[in-house]
This record gives sequence, C-alpha cells and structure tokens, in this order.
Amino acid sequence: MGHKVNPVAFRIGVNRGWKAGWFARKSMYRSFLEQDVKIRVFLTKHLRDALVDTINMERSRGALNIIVWSAKPGQIIGRSGAGIEELSKKLKDMFFRGRRVNMSLSVKEVAKPTLSSVIVATQIAMDLEKRMPFRRVMKGAMDRVMKGGALGVKVMISGRLNGAEIARTEMLAHGKIPLQNLRADIDFGTARAWTTYGVIGVKVWINRGEIFEEKKQETLHP
Repeated sequence: MGHKVNPVAFRIGVNRGWKAGWFARKSMYRSFLEQDVKIRVFLTKHLRDALVDTINMERSRGALNIIVWSAKPGQIIGRSGAGIEELSKKLKDMFFRGRRVNMSLSVKEVAKPTLSSVIVATQIAMDLEKRMPFRRVMKGAMDRVMKGGALGVKVMISGRLNGAEIARTEMLAHGKIPLQNLRADIDFGTARAWTTYGVIGVKVWINRGEIFEEKKQETLHP
C-alpha cells in the first residue's frame, strides 16, 4: 500500500492538513474547486523560478486569501511590492473579471527549502532542462537534502534520459523512507522537465523525521 498511495494524501488528518481551507454549498463547491485548481496551475507555472512549494487557499464570504510558500519570496514580491501587485492584478483579470471579489495574495518564505520535496524536484527538473547529466543532478540533490537534516531521501526520474531512444526509469535512495509508518513525516513532490527529447518526470520522497502529538505544531509550514 505504501508504494501505491500518495504519501501526502495518506497522512492527511494524521500529521498533514488540507491545502484549501474553505466550506461551500453543493451548488458552489464544483466551481470553487475548479477555480482553485486553475489558480494553482497558473501560479505554479508563472512562479517556477521562485521555487514555489505550496499554495494554500482560504475562502470566506466574498473573499479569497491566497498564501504562496516560496524559497525565494523576494523574487515574487519585487521592488517595493511591485511584483506582487502586478501578479494580483493578473489573477483578478484572469479569474475574476467583471466580479467583485476581495482577493488578497501573500507570500511566505519556506524555512528549510532543502527539506521540501516539491522544491527539490523543481530544481532537478530545471537542471535536466539545462542538459546536465541526470546522475550527477540526482546525487547533488540528494547530498543537499541529507545535509539539510533529512533522515532519508529517494529520487526517481523517468523518460528519455540523456536523449536515449528508449525511455527508462532511474532511482537513487539514501537513508530511511518508511512509507507505511504514519508517524514518519514523508514529504512527496513531483515535477516535469520539458526537454527537446520529450518530458522527463521527477519524483522525490524526503523523510523529515517522526511527528508525535506534542511536535505536530513544529512543522516546516502549515
């Protein structure tokens, strides 16, 4: 089971929370969910260089609060907040044109980016797009994660590696990755590298230690 279930979804309600914090009636639930997905896709693509980890959504009556966790918040905010104002205007034009919505966009910094699987996977994908040798990229990423304090890390990439004719999967692991242990804080993230030979998929598992009841508040981010 641990190899087939998304490690983050497997732990929701135990040591993980939802990325969306809102409640809606049955008639509005579908449109709100679709809007959340589209906003996340847009922000993830638009802010890729800023190394975005998580995008949280909070809704109340007529209001939407978007919280972006990034390894490079200054790149999003810009000089004197010009970048975040321009991004907020883009979001309103794309998703709320002609509607009165009280939307706020805030950016927070990830405390330890080397322990974020999404950020590590994005960095690997960006290096693969620069045509760097995939084994060197994988080993370098794993070294950074282990130096950051992780107990274990696993990296898997799939596709036409180094432009090979036949696609294959390569995996490297170091340390402990207990996927079936709910106490273990396993962070899982994916990314895609768009190369001239095709798409290369990247998966990263990071074991950040064990979480007990008294330590649940001391997480990397909500």
